[in-house]
Amino acid sequence: MNFSQLKQLAYALYLTNSFGLKLRQTEDPMEKKELRLAYSLAQLNALNITIDVENPEKIPKNGQYLLVSNHRTIIDPPIIEVALKDTNIFGLWVSKKELYNSLFFGLFVRNAGSVLIDREKEQMSSFFADIKKGVKEGNSIFIFPEGTRNKTDIPLTPFKEGARIIALKNRLPILPVYIKDNAAQILKDALADNSQKREITIAIGDMIDYKEKTDLEMIYKKRFDL
Repeated sequence: MNFSQLKQLAYALYLTNSFGLKLRQTEDPMEKKELRLAYSLAQLNALNITIDVENPEKIPKNGQYLLVSNHRTIIDPPIIEVALKDTNIFGLWVSKKELYNSLFFGLFVRNAGSVLIDREKEQMSSFFADIKKGVKEGNSIFIFPEGTRNKTDIPLTPFKEGARIIALKNRLPILPVYIKDNAAQILKDALADNSQKREITIAIGDMIDYKEKTDLEMIYKKRFDL
C-alpha cells in the first residue's frame, strides 16, 4: 500500500466517523439525506471522481420506491446518493450485519438510515417487519439485490429473492439503476493516484410495477441491455 492509498483511507475513516456522529444527532429524514449527500460528495471529491447520470429525467422527484442497483464497490451508495441529490427521495439502505459491526463503517451505517439484514438468521420476519415500519414512516428502500459485491467478470450476479418480496409486501414501485463502467477498477486507480479526474456513469431505467410477474433480474437486465 503506497502513501497515497494510506492517506486516502485515513481521510475516508475520518469522514465516515465524523459524519456518523453528525447523523446520530438527527432523526429527520431530509436532514439525514443532506448529510449523506455531503458525505458522498466529500468522499468522491477526495478520490477525484465525478458522477454522470444517464437518463436523469427518469428519476422521480418525490414518492416512495424500492431502488435496486448492481453492486461492485464500497462507493456504490455514495454514487446513488449523488444521482438522487435533486429529489426528495430518502431511502433506508438494506445493510448487512457486518457493516453494522464494522469499526470503519459501523457508526455511519447505524445512524445514516438503514435496515439490518442478518442472513445467518433462519427467520427473516423481523427484517421484513423493520422494512414495513420504515415504509409506513414514509421512506423508500434501497437495496443491492445481488446480496453482496460482484467481484466476477460478468456484469451482474444472480438476484436474491428478497427484493421482489419487499416490493410486493409494501406495494413499492421499483426504480432500477445501473452503475456502469468498471467502478471497482476506477476506485482502485483513484486510491492509488487521485491526481487524475475520473468519471463513473450511473444509468436510470424505466420504473417497474411491483405487480409485474416477470422475474425481476430478467427485467433489470432488459432495462440495461445486460
